[in-house]
Amino acid sequence: MTGATTGRLREFSRRTALGALGVGIVGATVASWPRLSGTDIPGRGDNSLSIAIMGTAADAAARQRAIDAFTRLHPDIRVKVQAIQAVDWKDFFTKILTMVAAGTPPDVVYVATEGAQLFADKLAHPLDEYLRRDAADMAEFFDDVHPSLVEAFMYKGSLFQLPMDWNAANMYYNTTAFAQAGLERPADDWTHVDFRNSLAAMRKARPSDFTPYYWTNRLFGGVVPWLYANDTSFLKETRSTGGDWLWDSFYANDPSRNLRSGGYQWLEPNADDPRVFETFDYLRGLVKDGLGVRPEEGGGSSLVGLFASNRIGTTPAGGYWVQGLHEAGMKENDYDVAFFPKWRSQRHQFGTAGYAIMKTAKDKDAAWEWIKFSASREAMELIFPNPVTTPARRSMVNEALYSGKGPAHWKVFYDTLDKYPTTGPIPAPPQQAAVETALMKNVSLAVSGDERQLKQALESMQRDLELALRRQS
Repeated sequence: MTGATTGRLREFSRRTALGALGVGIVGATVASWPRLSGTDIPGRGDNSLSIAIMGTAADAAARQRAIDAFTRLHPDIRVKVQAIQAVDWKDFFTKILTMVAAGTPPDVVYVATEGAQLFADKLAHPLDEYLRRDAADMAEFFDDVHPSLVEAFMYKGSLFQLPMDWNAANMYYNTTAFAQAGLERPADDWTHVDFRNSLAAMRKARPSDFTPYYWTNRLFGGVVPWLYANDTSFLKETRSTGGDWLWDSFYANDPSRNLRSGGYQWLEPNADDPRVFETFDYLRGLVKDGLGVRPEEGGGSSLVGLFASNRIGTTPAGGYWVQGLHEAGMKENDYDVAFFPKWRSQRHQFGTAGYAIMKTAKDKDAAWEWIKFSASREAMELIFPNPVTTPARRSMVNEALYSGKGPAHWKVFYDTLDKYPTTGPIPAPPQQAAVETALMKNVSLAVSGDERQLKQALESMQRDLELALRRQS
């Protein structure tokens, strides 16, 4: 996605904007503050409850049915959903920060895992008081949503968002390419060795104009799923205390109750862990032997077309891919999805998203009513009628959603949480933008040379992460 603006607001300098926020984002992440048009500011000039989402005008229009249903329940609350075009989540959050600095923030923002702790730390209002008050109304929602998704939005013992949709890094594979290589569907517990052998078989069967493994250089679907599978990460992961009020209220009988906490913390770099070296060395071997590409930066916007044209054997992605592959002409049996390969563990990586109430919201009670309604089955079915993502509600991940589109093993999507309850969110501290920059800067170098170059790249990553984490969010 690219953002185009027409009319211009006066541009706030980086220093002015950060001063107004009381935050310090690393310079490499925000080189300049983007200019915003009046249309970028949801609800400007009226008393509507302004809801900001990342996307296009068509994305905003797609929520109109949900807005109409909400208005019937709450005719006294006017809602305006405004889509803000952005290259990625980082760009979207930068635009929201600029709006805050300009004194024109939205009331509610749809925030993905990448920005959850940034918002919780500085910008968002906790939902605790509303959940305690409306516990009876919300019990049905939590009964239908896996606690791992909820915990991803816990921060220092408080909950700041309700998960609406999510995606794990599962492994998509081209069934034709597998068949040509004499391969069957991978076992649920296939290993990283099995995966490499599958790539080698596909390469032998398709020696040219074909990529056995395609991956991107970003937090989701890049190196992180492999690090998780190898029971490590590039940041040290700990948990906050607290949160018992929520877990005891809504998940007291859940088998994973004792795993839950007051939220994830990523306070120290971990690029010098030997398992991190081992993981990068494995990926370096795939690149060196022509089994996988050097990771491309960004979200892989051309990837759907490449996969649909049978030029890619495997790639990590979530349920958000299904509708795109269908529209690109792939039949439901042309591809399938499997669990991510096992290494020392089979912990998966996921990202989720939900609405956050801004501290500056004009009417927080009205904002909560919007979030509460959006979490209902009725609203989610209106917003997610097609498999453009994985709904947070387990009951909605069903045969009807994937009928005629595939994949055959769509149950893998939610089973990733149900079978692997330690599956965790993208490592995204409040300094996420700077942290992601530090990671991406060194990944390609790490997998493109010899072991000495790999060692140097990880040393550089460790230093960059130390600097990123020292900065205020």
